[in-house]
Parts: sequence; structure tokens; C-alpha cells
Amino acid sequence: MPTLTPPESDAALARRLAAHAGELLLRVRSAHGHGDPAALKAAGDRASHDLLLAELASHRPDDAVLSEEDKDSRAVGHVDAGGRLTADRVWIIDPLDGTREFSEEGRSDWAVHVALWARGASTPHRLVAGAVGLPAQGRVLATDVPPTPPAPSADAAAPLRLAASRSRPPAFLADLAAEIGAELVPMGSAGAKIAAVVAGEVDAYVHAGGQYEWDSAAPVAVATAAGFHASRVDGSPLAYNQADPRLPDLLVCRQELAAPLLAALARQLSGAAAPGGSGVPSTGGVPSTGKDTR
Repeated sequence: MPTLTPPESDAALARRLAAHAGELLLRVRSAHGHGDPAALKAAGDRASHDLLLAELASHRPDDAVLSEEDKDSRAVGHVDAGGRLTADRVWIIDPLDGTREFSEEGRSDWAVHVALWARGASTPHRLVAGAVGLPAQGRVLATDVPPTPPAPSADAAAPLRLAASRSRPPAFLADLAAEIGAELVPMGSAGAKIAAVVAGEVDAYVHAGGQYEWDSAAPVAVATAAGFHASRVDGSPLAYNQADPRLPDLLVCRQELAAPLLAALARQLSGAAAPGGSGVPSTGGVPSTGKDTR
């Protein structure tokens, strides 16, 4: 009897689509050049979007899709042209996260996001598969082969490194960094920032400047599969496939940093920052709280 090939898993499909869309974006970037950034952004967005939707229609025809580039699927409020709010499975995709960086010659901090939300999933965010393609870095991070979290720095005096938006850093972020003795590391797309946390290139990513579900779904799926903390900046769970896809803030960090960072964020957001130190550990150590911060 012929050997039957097992069906492709959702996670493997997400990884393959992120890789293929990334390869296409590299070709678009090479063909268009950087002389007309607006045209390059538009061409990349559309090409990647069309590829992802065609592949999902072929391989997961019964699933709904929420895409940054599909104005019907991302309609705010009661409009639900794609039926995603009643669907059991919804792919949340960002065909090109970081269009600004994509259009700038030499930058590699842009990404492709592919994630799957499933009704009734056991995780708070209900993301059951995801992949982040970093085409210009030659990497794809995915939930089926989650990255191994790096060990904390052996240098106990090293400051925390916070990934920060190049264009929209939260107003309080500089004050937060000053309070906890952290260093801000400007980066491009949300996917690139969260990938940097997962890779140990930075220790945390804090954002409160306004985002949408497609900006973080795939990176959060990968980060949590690898054992990292991900939440709103007040510590509440991240929720996806909502009627309003705006998801304005998030924190992604190593598990042992979550409790002290959330405490420092609470002080900053309440206007009651603690003078002279926060209790947030450096990259080399964690203060004893007597509790499991995971």
C-alpha cells in the first residue's frame, strides 16, 4: 500500500507561509529598489497579502481570516464581512509588519506574521499556532519548533534592555527606563522586537502607543510557546479575534521579569514612579519575592 502523507499541521502551515511570503517580499524589494518608498511598500503589502490569502483559501478553506490588508475583515465594530466573529478558527495575519523598514535600504527589522486563533483553546489568548518570518535576517520563528529561551546574562550589573519603537515610543517609556535603570534599544516592527526578546538580544518589549491584533498575534504565539510572558501592560491577558481589533498595549519579557516590570509599569501609568530604584532586576539576577512569577 502507498504511504499516505500526513496532513500539514497548522503550525507547519504557518511556518511555511511566513517563509514563502518572506521570500516573495525579498524578490519584490529587489525588483522595485528603494527609489519610490511608497510604491515599494504598497507592492510588498499587496503581493504578500495575496499570496497568504490564496494559500489559506487552498489549504484551510473553511477558516476565516483577519488581515491588516483586508478592510472588510478588520472592520471595527459590528461589521463582520468575513464572518470571523462567529468562526471557530481565524487566521490573523500581517503580510508585511514594518513597511517603513521594508522600504529603507539595508534594514532587516521587518517581518511577516501568520497566526491561528481557535475558539475554545486552553491558552488565554487562544492562539494555537503562529510563525514570524524575518526574511532579511534569514529566520523564521514558529510555534512548532519554539526557540529555546536564552540564559540571563552572567553580568549582574548589566542594565535591562528594552526594545522601543523607532517611530512611536510610549511617552512614559523613557521615564520607565530611568526608573529601572534600563537601556532603550530602538527597533522597527513589532515582530522584530518580540523576536529580539525571544533571541535574548533584548530583555523586554513594552508598547502602549496603539497597535492592532495582527501586529502582535503571531509574535505572541511564538513567544509564549517558547515560555516567555506576554500580557497587556496592566497584566491582563491579551485577547484576539475581537470585534474591535485594536490592541493598544503589550508587554513581552522573560518570565522572571514579568512581576517587577508590571509593578514598575503600574507606577509609571499611575504617575507614582518610585524614586531611587524599582526592584526590577538587572539582566544578571532576579530579586527574591517568595512567589512563582510565572
